[in-house]
Amino acid sequence: MATNASNTLYAALRTLPVQLPDQVTGGSVWYTVGAVVASLLVLEQLVYRTKKGHLPGPRWTIPIIGKFADSRSPTLEKYIESWKSGALSAVSVFNIFIVMSATNEYSRKIFNSPKYAEPCLVASAKQVLCPDNWVFLNGKAHVEYRRILNTLFTRKALSIYLQTQDAITRQHFARWLIESELSSKPGTLMNPIRDLNMVTSLRVFCGSHIPDHAIATITEKYWVITCALQLVNFPLAIPGTATYRAIQARKEAMVWLEAAAASSKRAMAEGKDVECLLDAWVMEINEARKQGKMDREFSDREMALVVLSFLFASQDAMSSGLIYFLQHLADHPDVLAKVREEQERVRGGDFERPTTLEMLDAMPYIKACVKETLRLRPPVTMVPYKATRPFPISEDYTVPKNTIIIPSLYPSVMDEEVYPEPEKFLPDRWLDPESPANANPQQYLVFGSGPHRCIGVEYVMMHMSVVGGVAACLLDWTHHVTPDSEKTQMIATIFPKDGCIVSFRPRKHD
Repeated sequence: MATNASNTLYAALRTLPVQLPDQVTGGSVWYTVGAVVASLLVLEQLVYRTKKGHLPGPRWTIPIIGKFADSRSPTLEKYIESWKSGALSAVSVFNIFIVMSATNEYSRKIFNSPKYAEPCLVASAKQVLCPDNWVFLNGKAHVEYRRILNTLFTRKALSIYLQTQDAITRQHFARWLIESELSSKPGTLMNPIRDLNMVTSLRVFCGSHIPDHAIATITEKYWVITCALQLVNFPLAIPGTATYRAIQARKEAMVWLEAAAASSKRAMAEGKDVECLLDAWVMEINEARKQGKMDREFSDREMALVVLSFLFASQDAMSSGLIYFLQHLADHPDVLAKVREEQERVRGGDFERPTTLEMLDAMPYIKACVKETLRLRPPVTMVPYKATRPFPISEDYTVPKNTIIIPSLYPSVMDEEVYPEPEKFLPDRWLDPESPANANPQQYLVFGSGPHRCIGVEYVMMHMSVVGGVAACLLDWTHHVTPDSEKTQMIATIFPKDGCIVSFRPRKHD
């Protein structure tokens, strides 16, 4: 069999426009092929060692796949070990050279250097979210686009979204109570929170322009997208791979999101009231045109891609934040008691009263709790960028062009000089204006930094405050602690390894 294979390869080589000596034998062909492969593998190691330079990291890389096996089951604990190895460290996966930062200084430098680096999220992100999605813009084009989107997160716009958030939160809590009463066992919080977030996000972003059955479809499909947005996945989008499945899921979701954009444009043209983010966007565009401040069109597809990108943040990152928020409140009854005192005072004892922006303004304690949850368990621990040119990040190291360079957020928010007892949940650290936490805002990288800093910071704080506040008013819940409760799993964002096992009861008021 080996002889036949050799003869076949030899015959194929003879058809190439390369003159092969007549005396070449099957054995020598295999020797030549082996020599070429061996040379390429040696070259791979030399290229890796050259790019790595003096940085900490594996001395040699596993041929072809590199650290792919480790990346298939990432944990926060593994990354912490990597960050401890040095301010900058290197690794290779599928010949993708990666440099990770572990200090606030280098992470901020990456975030704030659009001349040298652009966001790429993960290697498969452009295939999944589309390369023309606004999140991949850089420079002036990004600044102009972001200026338009900023109008969707003004106080006026947030007040519209808040009504939807409060109503849907209450609906889901009522369902949780019914399900808890019917079940004799506690359940994980993962899926209920993801469902709450997806329904809330789609109603906030798309309003009634998207039907209920489409929300169910997108919820299912977006989980497929989430699973493909790991730091590392198989690089080719071929059938059977996570990236391929995510692309198909995105196509199905986009059908509904584009239809919602078209419906919003029709509704605003008919003079209907603004009820969601798409409506607010269409009205902003119309007003800007009237004033001569805008002459461009936003297609249905373009608007749908923006919503698609917002869903990634509002679904995955927000779900992570809310799961840990409810877990922290359950694990710290003294903190929950203070949250409840604040809710009763602000709401005047009327817990059915819908939340307003004015109420939220009077709730500094729950905001401190939200901020502390996001510090202690930042949903996104790192945000991959790509070096667009050689990047002199330090005096003795230049990141090669096309390197994936990753600013890590977690080490910054665990700095014990800025956050004493960083492993503890201490919301009070945010109530003192002179505290080290408040005196060093540059250390709080939960929302990133620079031109690509999260555009929805106020939306996040508002949503988490509403969900946590209404939960404190209406629910009693118990966190059933397991050995995996404090361990993490990473699925694009981080979650408790056990899914956060809880049971709910209606809260009784005196």
